[in-house]
Amino acid sequence: MNPHNEPKSNMAVKITGTGSYIPSSIEKNENFFQHQFLNTDGTAIKHDNNIIIEKFKAITGIGERRYAYNHLNSSDLGFFAAEKAIADANIDPEDIDHIIVAHNFGDVKHNAIQSDILPCLASRIKHSLRIKNPKCVAYDILFGCPGWVEGVIQANAFIKAGIAKRCLVIGTETLSRVVDKHDRDSMIYSDGAGATIVEATNENGGILAHETASFTYDEAYYLYFGNSNNKELCPDTRYIKMDGRKIYEFALSQVPIAMKTCLDKSGIDIKDVKKIFIHQANEKMDDAILKRFYKLYNTEIPEGIMPMSIQKLGNSSVATIPTLFDLVKNNQMENQSISKDDIVMFASVGAGMHINAIVYQC
Repeated sequence: MNPHNEPKSNMAVKITGTGSYIPSSIEKNENFFQHQFLNTDGTAIKHDNNIIIEKFKAITGIGERRYAYNHLNSSDLGFFAAEKAIADANIDPEDIDHIIVAHNFGDVKHNAIQSDILPCLASRIKHSLRIKNPKCVAYDILFGCPGWVEGVIQANAFIKAGIAKRCLVIGTETLSRVVDKHDRDSMIYSDGAGATIVEATNENGGILAHETASFTYDEAYYLYFGNSNNKELCPDTRYIKMDGRKIYEFALSQVPIAMKTCLDKSGIDIKDVKKIFIHQANEKMDDAILKRFYKLYNTEIPEGIMPMSIQKLGNSSVATIPTLFDLVKNNQMENQSISKDDIVMFASVGAGMHINAIVYQC
């Protein structure tokens, strides 16, 4: 007896509902003019802030980002996005078999210095959704920025194995709570959440192929928790830090290869790919990844194939791809749309260092 009424082997695992929560509090680049940016050794940066911010905008593409209101935490944002995804899929939440929540820092209350992941965020979100079914298994994954993509890959595996029929996969983060305000990199990060219902269907398409890799031998600590650049602050308080140059070089050398491996597994011709949803980490880096990916096939890049939200939403880590996908799916981005049967790709890179990709037919 199969408790989940497992579909036939020719089933498709598809995203049947999407939702996102974009905080309404906008933090513009101009709001950083009065910040005291310091070098890693604590010395003053020679350039004026307007020059620092101008260079930052030219590299990252970020003009503004979103911060969660003080009374909201990551689990709240994830709950809001989940409600929308459930409504979009038109399902009974009691029929969800797994809730998979990707994040990096748990719930960090405003002006707090501790992360709270007891209970896990998935349990908190299930509680907020008022799901009674104890067979709905709720757990978190810590996988850096590629967490939501990896959550979808896990959901696909559960469904293909007959362990589950329907999963809720969420990416949520409040990175504004863990940044060092004396570090120029703090301007990259933002808050937000994206959610998807992933389930077995009798339709065509769905997840056609996926690829994941973890590079840890030399690369594990390219992103890490470290002290403030302001040496007068408490040395026991840590903030998100990164070696931007090494991450950039790593991403350019490895992400296009992983994407090609994934696409080749799927058997899809690159000319049939309609959209590529890349983690919104850095506009310049994402453009370079796309160019190298298409260069591997000696093919021209189609116009408008890579939607971008980083200019206004910043880097919300695990939330960037599901949020971007939700916006495009619902025609909320100018000159960007997807249709049934379109082939799209998801690709991400982040702390760990982890890389993953999915080829998906809508």
